[in-house]
Amino acid sequence: MPVNIPILLTWARIVMIPLVVGVFYFPSDWMSDWGRNVTATALFTLAAITDWLDGYLARKLGQTSAFGAFLDPVADKLMVAAALIMLVELGRVDALIAVVIIGREIAISALREWMAKSGQGASVAVNMLGKIKTISQMIAIPLLLYYDPIGVLDTGALGLWLIYLAAALTLISMFYYLKLAGPIASERAGRPDDTG
Repeated sequence: MPVNIPILLTWARIVMIPLVVGVFYFPSDWMSDWGRNVTATALFTLAAITDWLDGYLARKLGQTSAFGAFLDPVADKLMVAAALIMLVELGRVDALIAVVIIGREIAISALREWMAKSGQGASVAVNMLGKIKTISQMIAIPLLLYYDPIGVLDTGALGLWLIYLAAALTLISMFYYLKLAGPIASERAGRPDDTG
């Protein structure tokens, strides 16, 4: 396993995942509700920044690796899934929304792996729709973790609107990827090497 700054940042992001969830289980005499919200928001935002930073440094320092390319999206998906599950537990996000977003991530990850084995990995590369979905999601989650009003800004309402937008884009982008994969799946259907 290669060890470099981008990979260490990715591991740091993974380590932050249980911290984002764990602060909500601190006893009330350790931390107020507002303190939990602020701490979880700060940790998630820091993790999101490391997501951008590790990719930037990997390219800038010439430290890209197959392991880093594998670990980075895994860390992202774990971070988003953990935050969404916590938000469902807190009653700030509907369970259906979490299932749609997490389920799509699992399905598309499996599709990308299958397409890569078929030599068609570029066909399911991230497109603009997927990027808008990710941006909506990564703004919505900190707003929903914070949840308290900031002046006239209702962070809970704005976060909820954005997470619904992210869920809608999640479904649209999933159908887009499935449509791209359809002809290849039809072409390979019935081949012995497709089993298992």
